[in-house]
Amino acid sequence: MERGSDKHSARMDDALEHETRGMMTAGRDTHAEEWKSAEPSGEDQPAVDLSGDGSLHGGVPDGMTEADVEERSTIAQYLGKEVWPATGAQLLAVAQGRQAPDAVLVRLRQLRADTSYTNLQEAWSSLGGTESHRF
Repeated sequence: MERGSDKHSARMDDALEHETRGMMTAGRDTHAEEWKSAEPSGEDQPAVDLSGDGSLHGGVPDGMTEADVEERSTIAQYLGKEVWPATGAQLLAVAQGRQAPDAVLVRLRQLRADTSYTNLQEAWSSLGGTESHRF
């Protein structure tokens, strides 16, 4: 019996998500059998890029370089969302507690210890990073 809708049940959605989760997080093909792999882009279509080689085609905000995006992202990875607002000293302590690499700690030591930062963008701007404008 055919249904009038092409939507899946919640259980089916979860199963489909589970099938693709490895490929999405790995950024590369994870199938052992070649026939399960997605087909590459056609000659007349743009190449699909998951940033596996470090290029961020179309993913770099105006006014920022790929290096800026990568550095800000690395700093954010060791600070998390729950830390804000925080002073420079608190941000450094959190990053040290999460065993951030030396490059991140060096950058965070450049923040004023007694200044409070509302979010990552404020801290990034204080570090001399280029601002991204979304709107």
